[in-house]
Amino acid sequence: MGPIVTVLFENRDTVLFQIQEMARIEKMTSDEQIAAELEVYNPLIPEPGELSATLFIELTDEASLREWLGKMVGIERALRLEIGAELVPSVPEEAHEEQLTREDVTSSVHYVRFLLGPEQVERFASAPLWLAVDLPAYRERVALDDEARAELLADLRP
Repeated sequence: MGPIVTVLFENRDTVLFQIQEMARIEKMTSDEQIAAELEVYNPLIPEPGELSATLFIELTDEASLREWLGKMVGIERALRLEIGAELVPSVPEEAHEEQLTREDVTSSVHYVRFLLGPEQVERFASAPLWLAVDLPAYRERVALDDEARAELLADLRP
């Protein structure tokens, strides 16, 4: 989404791959270590009627970090899904929210959800879809194509 923000929608498979990657990188060998990772990542798996996403602010140098992380405070609540004319705001993942944002600076990674009712899920199937960020310092909007719609609908529906 623009030059410095990426949004990755999560589902059971992507979270499983993330846990496997963490276990491999950190050379986890005990059941207790794996259980701890599961406890951290399982809340990211969306339930029917929910979309779960990881939002990355992709900055690669210290000057950019200093410039942008202060401007991006609140991004976890400024992301929205547009289903036709209806706006569905992002909801930060509770377990991570307190750790990731302060009043003057934010983290470069956020976990958010979009909560949709049954009627919204059905409109999602055919209405124009957009994902947008609406912050004073960063406004971006991208269309979600039919392939993304199909994948996300599989996650939204039971």
